[in-house]
Amino acid sequence: MGIIGDGDAAQLKELFAQQLTNDVTLVHYTQRESRIIVPGVVPCATCRDNLDLLEELVALSDRLHLEVHDFKGEADVAAKAGIDKIPATVVRGADGGERARFFGVPSGYEFTTLLEDVLEVGGAGTQLSEASRAAIAGLEGDVHIQVFVTPTCPYCPAAVRLGHALALASERVTADMVMATEFPHVSQRYGVMAVPKVVLNETRTFEGAPPEEQFVEQVVAAASGAEVPTGTLSDA
Repeated sequence: MGIIGDGDAAQLKELFAQQLTNDVTLVHYTQRESRIIVPGVVPCATCRDNLDLLEELVALSDRLHLEVHDFKGEADVAAKAGIDKIPATVVRGADGGERARFFGVPSGYEFTTLLEDVLEVGGAGTQLSEASRAAIAGLEGDVHIQVFVTPTCPYCPAAVRLGHALALASERVTADMVMATEFPHVSQRYGVMAVPKVVLNETRTFEGAPPEEQFVEQVVAAASGAEVPTGTLSDA
């Protein structure tokens, strides 16, 4: 039995047939499986599950494609793409950019986020408001968004999806979903105590999933280094 149940697979196949008008490529970074224990190499506990999930997903539509890279064997490719941990999955945008990223298995509620990313790139287009698109079109600098999540958090997908929508719309924005339970050392570094926790450009943080207007306001502020709007964001 696969990860995606037969009923869900049938529904997704029909959904993709109806809504995907463009090809979509998922770029995946993983660890080559080996039965040999190599000193200094820590096995990736979730890489196999992540790859299995993606293989099942892309099999549901001829419009979906999977590009797989070995994190260690193709270290130069991973470094050029800014991939520093695995498993990692990147949704290649319509402009060829690889800025909407998942670190960890997009499972639980986050599977929906992956599907919405696929549908956006595959032809549905962005759901960002005109005001948001105008705001990020004028960003003064680059912004790196990290959204820490857990599979069972019902509020997390909204924050991840908005970050990804901004990344797919702007070359200045890179947005990551980071599965907090899979990368505890990273979560500890940023003091993640509750999710969703959003980190902008390493130092600006807030918890929760604010409305689109407020989220974009924070991104614009981070891009320019401006003062954080009162009451919604804090400096780490």
